[in-house]
Amino acid sequence: MSAGAFWLIAALVLGVTELVLPGVFLVFIAIAAAITGVVMLALPDLPPIVQFASFAIWSGVAVMIGRRWYRDYPVASSDPMLNDRGARLIGEIVTVEQAIESGSGRVRQADGSWPARGPDAPTGARMRVVAIEAGVLVVETIALPAA
Repeated sequence: MSAGAFWLIAALVLGVTELVLPGVFLVFIAIAAAITGVVMLALPDLPPIVQFASFAIWSGVAVMIGRRWYRDYPVASSDPMLNDRGARLIGEIVTVEQAIESGSGRVRQADGSWPARGPDAPTGARMRVVAIEAGVLVVETIALPAA
């Protein structure tokens, strides 16, 4: 098997791996392997050190282009806080699980228990999450509607 074919097969394997395990990184390495494969088909007598240097250089170039692309054209999402559980809690109503005394306690939100900071509140009180700081929910009392 020629070196060019090896690099093109490596590019194909990397591309398929990117599809199976998406992470938007292997695709850039696959592009570098494909470019190196085409170079090796055009210049089959290049020594292995030049092949690996070409692959390394093209990998760096492809990653830099990819980073620039994703910075200039960010991927839109219908749920931009999908992977930010803490940020998703802002505005949620939580129940005090361990009384908030001297500004700290614990609250329950759905099936999770979180450390909390806020005004003193008894166990069972309902509060609103207004921020999250270093994994601690900042809560405030819920304003009762005017009668």
